[in-house]
Amino acid sequence: MQVILLEKVVNLGQLGDVVNVRDGYARNYLIPQGKASRATEKAIKEFEARRAELEKAQADKLAAARALADRLSGHTVQITERAGVDGRLFGSVTPALIADALERDGFDVPRAMIRMPDGPIKAIGEYKVLVAPHVDVETEINVSVLGDHS
Repeated sequence: MQVILLEKVVNLGQLGDVVNVRDGYARNYLIPQGKASRATEKAIKEFEARRAELEKAQADKLAAARALADRLSGHTVQITERAGVDGRLFGSVTPALIADALERDGFDVPRAMIRMPDGPIKAIGEYKVLVAPHVDVETEINVSVLGDHS
């Protein structure tokens, strides 16, 4: 299916690009999320009429993401989980737990923005975790996992 991108999408294209994607990806993700619309002649003309408005909205999102990244940069989050005497956690620290901890600290960061390339944290200690509030913006936060031996 051909779609026109209404914002930058990782590994797909920039605002205004007309790209071919699988039907399911377009129907289930891109179109419902407002990231793309079907590339009909009418939609392309409508996009060209709204291009300046969409570019300004994208620039505003990027500025807000950079501001959030600056506030988050170097921030330390403490999470306490049950652990064994050897330091391994009975569960694991996931992006959802980190997002909840950031929310308690006053940051509105959805769990989808938290990147953990090595997977969930399974032991106590200090870890670096990436937060990506925008496609082009990433920052690093510190996650301190403490063990609760009770």
